[in-house]
Amino acid sequence: MPSWSRRVLFRIVVVAALGLAPTAGRAACGSANCFLFTNTSAGMARPGAFIVDLSWRYVPMDRKLEGSSSTDTVLTPRIDFENETIEPDHHEEISTLNSLVELALIWGATPRLTVTGVLPLMVRHDHEHFDDADTPDPVFSSTDGGAGFGDAQVGLRYGFLVTGRNLLDGTLAIKAPTGAWQLLDSEGAITEPGLQPGSGSWDLIASVHYEHQVRPDRLEWFVNGSWRDNRANSLDYTVGDESVVSVGIESAIGARAFWSMQVNARHAGRDDYLGDPVPSTGSTWVTLTPGLRSAGTVSVYGYVQVPVYQYVNESNLAPSYGVQLGVSAAF
Repeated sequence: MPSWSRRVLFRIVVVAALGLAPTAGRAACGSANCFLFTNTSAGMARPGAFIVDLSWRYVPMDRKLEGSSSTDTVLTPRIDFENETIEPDHHEEISTLNSLVELALIWGATPRLTVTGVLPLMVRHDHEHFDDADTPDPVFSSTDGGAGFGDAQVGLRYGFLVTGRNLLDGTLAIKAPTGAWQLLDSEGAITEPGLQPGSGSWDLIASVHYEHQVRPDRLEWFVNGSWRDNRANSLDYTVGDESVVSVGIESAIGARAFWSMQVNARHAGRDDYLGDPVPSTGSTWVTLTPGLRSAGTVSVYGYVQVPVYQYVNESNLAPSYGVQLGVSAAF
């Protein structure tokens, strides 16, 4: 077998193995899994290089907020898709435990063009709340969460400035409605949009990334910004647009590892249903995120998100912390 055929076969086997590996909301749930920036899948891949990044993220949403203040009770609406109405204060939220297993694929097409893909292998929302909170007899529910394959993304990244010390690139990606988005709750109705693995809509994502090598391969700082333009699904529900800005620094620890520190700011707009704003959707979060990763062709990494500032419209749940663990391999 020619050497190039063996390399292609090896890459296919690696991707298949990672894709079959055992796996461990919106409102704010789905996006909560996604707004941490990691260097493992950023930047330009060298021509012909292939990068595989497999990660696990866990974000418990159990902080009850009204605006930016703690509260004892969080009431959120129910979207009655069957009758096309919004029922205010229908749920009393307790917690949503979000986990995500994601496979990112990056291929260097040319020195300035990189192809990216993201496969959410498992999106899971374990949710507890009281139904009918606006009645004298609310009903506890712990089975209305959702789980499954999420919405896949494919994109193109172009390097506007690629030098020994500076990198400026931009990415344009499309999110396809590949995840389930009409799962039913315990009463047989379509469950909350924030608990579905997918959104049911085609969305556009744009991002820009800049990094400067203060000391090549030893010390760098970076800025990353992204914006997601969310569209309506066939039920006329639109998740609020989202913007994220991350600023950070990464430095070597000896020859085998790097430590990093970054600040992440995320703003999500209010959701919309049938042209009406949805109460208790939309938020602004700022987190401080320390991280570690090993150096080399195969890199293991971990990040912890610590909330610094959290604000929600009306009342809703917010994360108490976030964790991301992963492995990245370059071929």
